[in-house]
Parts: sequence; structure tokens; C-alpha cells
Amino acid sequence: MSDTTRVIKPAADELPTDIVDLIRKISELPGEMRDLVEPTLGRVIESTKRRRRIMNLVQDALAQLRLDMKYLLFDLEATRRERDDYKKQLAERDSFGDDSL
Repeated sequence: MSDTTRVIKPAADELPTDIVDLIRKISELPGEMRDLVEPTLGRVIESTKRRRRIMNLVQDALAQLRLDMKYLLFDLEATRRERDDYKKQLAERDSFGDDSL
């Protein structure tokens, strides 16, 4: 078994089943052909892992953005309620002030 073959033994849950099948079929090739294809397979595996990591980062960032948006909307609604309460208090105080004149 070559060094490249040992490197290309990732956990099955990290890769799509198509790539796992491809790895299995390439490992069945004769040595000379396998040695020819394995470097490209290694690059495909690395790019797949990199894409998966990037996708996970993007999903995490979107989840955080959604949470931040919920907090902002909550703050906005609370601020609007406070504003409306203060306006009502001001209007009540002004109406009492006008009656006392």
C-alpha cells in the first residue's frame, strides 16, 4: 500500500457516499493505474472536506445572524413600546397642565 493510499482513508461520515465508492473502486485498480489516479483523488477529497468546512462555517454564521436579528427585533419592539409609553405620559401630563390653567 502506498503512502497516498494510507492518507486517503478518511472516515466515511466525512465524505459523500459517491466519493467513498470512488475511493473503493480506485483501490481495486492495478497498482500502476492506482498510483496514477490517487494524487487527483487526494485533491478531490481535500477540496470536498474544505467545501464541507466552509459550508459548516457559513451555516453557523447564518444561524448566528438569525439569532442576532431576533435580538435586534426584540430590542426594536421594546424601544417602540417605551417610546409610545413616554408619548402617552407626556400627552397626559400636558393635558393635566392645560386643565390647571
